Amino acid sequence: MAIKKQFIKTKPVCKVTFSIDGADAQTAAVVGDFNNWDPKAGELGKLKNGTFKATFDLTKDASYEFKYLIDGVFVNETEADAYQWNDFAGAENSVLAL
Repeated sequence: MAIKKQFIKTKPVCKVTFSIDGADAQTAAVVGDFNNWDPKAGELGKLKNGTFKATFDLTKDASYEFKYLIDGVFVNETEADAYQWNDFAGAENSVLAL
């Protein structure tokens, strides 16, 4: 799993690329505060090498809770900036700080 951040100097956004090695997975998405936890809005495309990947424009100077949804199972990002307990989920969420 990996997160790549590319800050845009001329806009108040950061291009964030989420990628996961999902050779055995059928579906993958990133869900979080930035897309109302909607798997359709956070779908990751599967590349020929088995990696799932997508880039999203997110507002700078903010932090977002998120998780990956891989074949229906929620998974945290190992390279997250932090982790935040979420009472609704009864688990920790990954945190992305921009």
